[in-house]
Amino acid sequence: MSTQAEKKLKVVVAGASGETGKSIVNALLASPDRFQVTALGRRASVHKDVYHDFVKRGAIVEGVDFQDIDALTAILQGADTVIACLTIDQAVVQDTLIEASYKAGVGRFVPSFFATSCPRGVMPIRDMKEASLDKIRTLYLPYTAIDVGWWYQFSIPRVPSGKLDAAITFPENVIAADGNVRTALTDLEDVGKFVARIIADNRTLNKQVFAYGEVTTQNKVISTVERYTGENIARQYLSKEEAEDVINTSAEAIVANPKDPTPYVTKAMMEYKLSRGIRGDNTPESAAYLGYLDARELYPDFKPKSVEDFVRELVEGSRTASLYVGLDDHALRNNTGITI
Repeated sequence: MSTQAEKKLKVVVAGASGETGKSIVNALLASPDRFQVTALGRRASVHKDVYHDFVKRGAIVEGVDFQDIDALTAILQGADTVIACLTIDQAVVQDTLIEASYKAGVGRFVPSFFATSCPRGVMPIRDMKEASLDKIRTLYLPYTAIDVGWWYQFSIPRVPSGKLDAAITFPENVIAADGNVRTALTDLEDVGKFVARIIADNRTLNKQVFAYGEVTTQNKVISTVERYTGENIARQYLSKEEAEDVINTSAEAIVANPKDPTPYVTKAMMEYKLSRGIRGDNTPESAAYLGYLDARELYPDFKPKSVEDFVRELVEGSRTASLYVGLDDHALRNNTGITI
């Protein structure tokens, strides 16, 4: 494998306090001999405990104005890799980071993809990500775009007794189609571990990479939860037509009240469900068709956590599927009742 392991890479992570950002920073800080980590945050946010924890473990934390291209360019000077871990409503921030990375001569820019794979034209969120990649390519800025499938933490159903309720922020009890559509899932903790390998690998430069822990189905996940809890979970199904109705109704609600974030979130999450659970876009085979490299093939020695092990740990209480704790301004944190 061709890597840059001989050199300590200077990595800058924007959006480090979010779930994806924390996973990546944690993985990078676990290899201090390989990575020098700088976490960027808004000046109003860098006082948070998560940033203090990063500093204690060896990271540099910089409070920045993400609209100040000149200041960002100065901070990014000498960076080997800049990783954007931003929400979709921060597209303007990512554009600024792209411009600043180009001006600073950054060696590799990793845009905020980190989700399911699908073609352009399937989901507006995906189209926005593709537009960012277009901007990167227009500048000939070196890049690696990384998708990671759907998180395990978004894939666990609630059980009748409620014994898992406190551990699951977003239970997935609604089954798309017949529940047998294959989809790629990944433990959030493994996202950062994949990224640490990918950004140190010359083979991934100017490529898209699909990383995932396991390819499975909703029915298999539910059966695994039933086996470990000893409880029977009622099946509730969602057809393609029903999913499209939710999307269309949400679009109408957005037009009626564009300041209400709830229909935006509802629409986006249902578009993801339609893509991954009904169309079947989110598989290694579909990603390969779209030109992705397969991280499991690139790093056969890395053994990501299986769905079964995650469920077992969740039931035992040694793991949690709680998300966005302390991120009260995150759109998903304020819409935990939506269907995913």
